[in-house]
Amino acid sequence: MDPVIAWYQPEQEGPARQLWSRIAETRCVPMTDNNSNTKATKAQEFIPIDSSCPDDRTTPSHHPPRKKLDNRASTFNLNLDHANLIGKHGGCPWRELRSKYDRGVVGLHQEIEDFHKYISPTPEETYVRNMVVTKMKKLIKELWPAARLQIFGSFRTGLYLPTSDIDLVVIGKWNVNNYERLPLRTLEQAIYQHNLAEPGSVKVLDKASVPIVKFTERLSDVRVDVSFNMSNGVKSAELIKKFKLRYPVLYSLVLVLKQFLLQRDLNEVFTGGISSYSLILMTISFLQLHPRQSALTPGANLGILLIEFLELYGKKFNYMKTAIRVSEGGSYISKEEVQQNMKDGYRPSLLCIEDPLNITNDIGRSSHGALYVKQAFEYAYIVLTQAVNPLNSYLYDPNKVSILGRIIRVTDSVIDYRRSLKESFPVSLHPEMLLNGSGSSDGENEEEPDTSPDSSAPGSDSVRWTPPLREGTVVSTPIPWSAILRGTITRSSTARVAEAAGARRPTTNTVGTPTMEIQEHRTAGEACTTGKEGVEVTDTDAAELSAVGSVGKVGKSILKSTCDTHTL
Repeated sequence: MDPVIAWYQPEQEGPARQLWSRIAETRCVPMTDNNSNTKATKAQEFIPIDSSCPDDRTTPSHHPPRKKLDNRASTFNLNLDHANLIGKHGGCPWRELRSKYDRGVVGLHQEIEDFHKYISPTPEETYVRNMVVTKMKKLIKELWPAARLQIFGSFRTGLYLPTSDIDLVVIGKWNVNNYERLPLRTLEQAIYQHNLAEPGSVKVLDKASVPIVKFTERLSDVRVDVSFNMSNGVKSAELIKKFKLRYPVLYSLVLVLKQFLLQRDLNEVFTGGISSYSLILMTISFLQLHPRQSALTPGANLGILLIEFLELYGKKFNYMKTAIRVSEGGSYISKEEVQQNMKDGYRPSLLCIEDPLNITNDIGRSSHGALYVKQAFEYAYIVLTQAVNPLNSYLYDPNKVSILGRIIRVTDSVIDYRRSLKESFPVSLHPEMLLNGSGSSDGENEEEPDTSPDSSAPGSDSVRWTPPLREGTVVSTPIPWSAILRGTITRSSTARVAEAAGARRPTTNTVGTPTMEIQEHRTAGEACTTGKEGVEVTDTDAAELSAVGSVGKVGKSILKSTCDTHTL
């Protein structure tokens, strides 16, 4: 059993499994031939049945160590390291959100819903990432005043896990084709000088296909990747956000699949896996070409969709001859057709995905370990189909053993990390009102990263509220500023709050009776509305406002963490 892909299921535990495991993992011991100086190997003559016998088998000799040391989500060798990986919390924390699960695919659907709710970013995680981006924007502004910093990747689309990195791109006047002239080393030195990174975490990958600077932020332990002049990353993120709106089930499926690959160290091409962008395009293609259009609605069974995805790419998809295209409604095309559009000297890769923004580019060209991913998908398909089979409904009780937990687990390290963020970076805002982060480049009106909860996600709450207030009304009683920011104050019925509700800040800095200005930045297709209301403020309220100000950016206004009780 490959320790990267699989682990023993509960029904496989027992004396027989322990005995055969010891037989399979028995090592060959070297023995010396009396007639020569050469050494020959001879198998051990007996297998100790008693598992308490002294035996050095901490790592099977036939499994090379492949675990990434910096991946706290990895479940490598879960069979032998169960206590250290998930012994504290059990590995299935999402099951705490529901008291009872149904059997079969309905129970799997319920678990995916709960996993989505659990793994989605918390307000503290969103704030921490916004804080890191703000620091980097300040650094880039100091180094190159004319340059702009933009967010792309999973943080911009909202499809990120708690341990996902932040992808940033610096747009400036550099020749992207001349990698030697990119200021990679300059940025590396500046990161060290400003004490932004963990000691020894800064790496400059100047020989990669896309040169980047990687580092781990010192306070939050968030990983950051910075590239230069790769504008296609921002365009790709905006494209994914459009598909995310078109297919409501995309969010939940991608989160489960990303966790599935992440814990197996198959989420990056240089560790033998596939990129997150490739996985998302594979999921989009699966949904585009799905024969049942009813499966794409918000109420579709996520368990069935997950099993069908694993079956397609684990057993049925022809990686040798077929390429994936998501543009123009999506289709499967032959690799010969893709090669006609590629540059001379390039051939389609094993996992060939046509770039929807550039047909001459193969997204999966560097995914040399695509067959490892195929093997993992096939394993997950077999495990889940057995678990949800109606004939096995009494053998596989979802209220005793998790169905989804048979293929994905959340390690103790990840759970403790998320709790430490919540304790170290407390946020007083309500989760639904933690607005989008500081992702726009300086001086430009571009869309913010999608860090707010997905309103189309299963079980998500709507962010809209429309409490009435007569125009000109002045609230004379002391009201907590946190309540104002949460929207619990009644106000003009002409102003409505959308998912991306915008800025609120006093127009004066005098404690007493400042005017509260409310400016809305509505979503696409909706007009902007602006209204002003007076709110009487006490010293207590102003102090509370100062505490709320440490949260970061709210809408289009930045609440400064250094503000005192008199100034915002």
